[in-house]
Amino acid sequence: MQDIEPFYNWRHLYTSEEDRDSPFFKRSYSEFEYSQTIYNYYIHPQWDFFGARTLYMKLLFADYDQHFAIIELMGEWNDAIENDIMTLRREVTDHLYNHGITKFILICDNVLNFHSSDDCYYEEWNEQLQDENGWVSILNLPEQSKYDFKAARLTNYISLLEMPQWRTFQPEAIFLEIEKFMNRRLY
Repeated sequence: MQDIEPFYNWRHLYTSEEDRDSPFFKRSYSEFEYSQTIYNYYIHPQWDFFGARTLYMKLLFADYDQHFAIIELMGEWNDAIENDIMTLRREVTDHLYNHGITKFILICDNVLNFHSSDDCYYEEWNEQLQDENGWVSILNLPEQSKYDFKAARLTNYISLLEMPQWRTFQPEAIFLEIEKFMNRRLY
């Protein structure tokens, strides 16, 4: 797991630790000290802890003019025991929402498991964003996690999309592609 690092090819465009509106503003990172773990497995030090014990993230890009953010997640998304969606909402997405972000792209290639609970936080998030013509989209959730996500009927609030080649695009191109899909879906 220590070899799985957040996507870094957009660092010349955006870094969350230098963004005054980011929840990770002024955070410092080590390239050599591995201190964070998921189930006793060390993870790459570039992942951000946001309060969830088994789910880490990286805010890859935020565009406050176009109102979107791209977040990469890694680990186990556990709403049943840890209520990770509440932690993600309260510690990260609500903060970004207060700074104008209404469209969230969650990249989940490295979400190894998903355990659901009730849908209250998802429904609340969806209602909050709909007032602003916003949305949440999850990219590339692995099949076993996608099955559990669909079984919990969370696709009523969040769209699951596949874009395996996302790393070859610039952030705005990903956003425009998803925005086009979401506009067709919503209207």
